[in-house]
Amino acid sequence: MARSGKTNKMLAKRIKITSTGKILKRSPGQNHFNAKDSGNKGRAKHGDKHAPYELTDKSKALIFN
Repeated sequence: MARSGKTNKMLAKRIKITSTGKILKRSPGQNHFNAKDSGNKGRAKHGDKHAPYELTDKSKALIFN
């Protein structure tokens, strides 16, 4: 019986993989000190961003090993 690897929980909590295989990540710096930001800057922090293409294979390898 082949031994399967474990999912990297740190990475799994920070990214989302869509049904088509794209990786979405949270934009940095949106957890605190949001009251002083302007409206545009505050809205830009929210919502997921596409992860860089170079990280997709590495991220999938850590999650689906």
